[in-house]
Amino acid sequence: MSAPKALMLAMAAAIAGAGSAYMFMSRTSGEAGPEPMAILAPSNLQGDGYIGARTRGAADAPVTIYEVSDFQCPFCKMFVDSTLPALEAEYVETGKVQIVFVNFPLAQIHPNSPAAHEFAMCAAKQDKFWPVHDLLFRHQETWEGIDDPGDYFRELGDSAGLSSADLEACFSSGEVRSIVQSETQAVLRSGINSTPTFMIEGGLLPGAQPIEVWRPILDSLLAAKRN
Repeated sequence: MSAPKALMLAMAAAIAGAGSAYMFMSRTSGEAGPEPMAILAPSNLQGDGYIGARTRGAADAPVTIYEVSDFQCPFCKMFVDSTLPALEAEYVETGKVQIVFVNFPLAQIHPNSPAAHEFAMCAAKQDKFWPVHDLLFRHQETWEGIDDPGDYFRELGDSAGLSSADLEACFSSGEVRSIVQSETQAVLRSGINSTPTFMIEGGLLPGAQPIEVWRPILDSLLAAKRN
């Protein structure tokens, strides 16, 4: 699909909600700013990036959403609690959309977030990223205030059925720490500085928007893909 067509059909759409206007910002191919594949470089998408383990939806889904998220971010939790269930039911489970999780822990304001992301990536090595993702957000208010959340994360790992030996080996190796740090730096270079932010087929949607904002954006993109 050409950039002008994407720009027209992917919606530079403002939708009123709760007294505010939410904007999906489409981009042309020559425009400066975030590009999903620039953020998720091939080195992060293959092998040690465990990208398959942190992707929800069919591999041949026509639309891909890159979810830039921070496990300690309250607005990310709001999205997971309030919007993600409908997004999954209407678009992911029906084969229309796949969602790729992108690590972006904002350590300066969320000091326990880097450890949470390392834990989730260790879970990805055991193909348990999404169960741990859900547990981290469900119990965010418990672990965010712990001085050293490592032991609590180990308990969550038991709840998710992780191998404790493999989890300890992963923590000790530092492999996933490098992945999280590299991905975080790539996101920063893209110009994104807040969570959650969603990159959708060359467009950018910031914030924990309700499903009413998502539907016209995704429906327009899907219609464009069919043409």
